Amino acid sequence: MRRKRTSLCRAGRSSASCESKSLPFLLHLLCSDRTWHTQRVSILDILSILLIALGLSADCFAVAISGSASMRNITRPQVLRTSLSFGAFQTLMPVIGWLAGRTVVDIIAGYDHWLAFALLALVGGRMLWEAARGEGDGKKVDISRGTVLIVLSIATSIDALAVGLSFAFWEVSIAVAGLLIGLVAFSITAFGFLAGRKLGRLVGKYARVVGGIVLIAIGLRILLSHLLG
Repeated sequence: MRRKRTSLCRAGRSSASCESKSLPFLLHLLCSDRTWHTQRVSILDILSILLIALGLSADCFAVAISGSASMRNITRPQVLRTSLSFGAFQTLMPVIGWLAGRTVVDIIAGYDHWLAFALLALVGGRMLWEAARGEGDGKKVDISRGTVLIVLSIATSIDALAVGLSFAFWEVSIAVAGLLIGLVAFSITAFGFLAGRKLGRLVGKYARVVGGIVLIAIGLRILLSHLLG
């Protein structure tokens, strides 16, 4: 009986180890390190996280303004989709940076600003190209759907990846930090849509040109801030 029990225990341990090895690397780290949700957060930490969240959501606000200015008849589902997407990526990126540590951040840090610039310039350039050729004048330029939404969500949240690394050294609860950053990004994006609607009425048919220029300008700001800073 003892031999059977010991063999069963060994088999259970080996199967558990095999399951843990088969788990994705980031999920394995998340399961093994429980500090992501058990770490205490002080009021000062919350205030600091909120300030960081406001800084990270600045690009979300600018993209929402420029994108909504070039859209017609903005609906609540469009605002909700974009805000949820931007907020979700802003929540996940710090968590990924916190989990992966220097492994991923060091690899991406050399060209993350180039990636953000390329993505924003791609979408902005497309808007300028369509405006110059007069394409889709009777159609809505919808940033709340498909590939455009995913590209903009990634481009506006790349900086949050490096911020997640700093949270690992800060010893702050990444669960609280991620949720706060995501909520702020969600709110700021929704507010940007309201501001962009008024801007679209002011600039009229040139809204698409303004939106494209703003997106490219945001990409240039990200690029130059890394190269010159």
